[in-house]
Amino acid sequence: MSEHRATVTWQRGDVAFEYESYSRNHSWEFDGGTRVEASAAPNFLGSPDGVDPEEDFVAAVSSCHMLTFLALAARKRLTVDINRDRAVGFMEKNAQGRLAITRVLLRPVIHFDDSVDVSEGEIERLHHLAHEHCFIANSIRSEVSVEPGTDSQ
Repeated sequence: MSEHRATVTWQRGDVAFEYESYSRNHSWEFDGGTRVEASAAPNFLGSPDGVDPEEDFVAAVSSCHMLTFLALAARKRLTVDINRDRAVGFMEKNAQGRLAITRVLLRPVIHFDDSVDVSEGEIERLHHLAHEHCFIANSIRSEVSVEPGTDSQ
């Protein structure tokens, strides 16, 4: 139905290409010219100044869930003012003994417009539908769970 592209660029520079010393820093470029500085996670010798693929993966899952939730809420005329999610991905060994982001925990906090009267049950149903229809969640093997929360998390 559609294609989605990214250009990922890395250059060695003048540093020796040895495991301990080569730079993990690189860039991601997307349609429209958006550029993101990226790196490996610090525990894999990357820079904390760049977004690492694991963080990006978690953000992609959270973002897709949020956008799907917002679409469902808008169709029901339930005005959302704020959606904040402090999502967490867990890297651990999978069933094959390989490192993987095996679980992603989404903890969205939704603030509706003051005029909206919506039950906790309806919010849970919207989260369930958002999870079922999220393109990213439907594309991965990792378990994704949603625990709607409060601002205190």
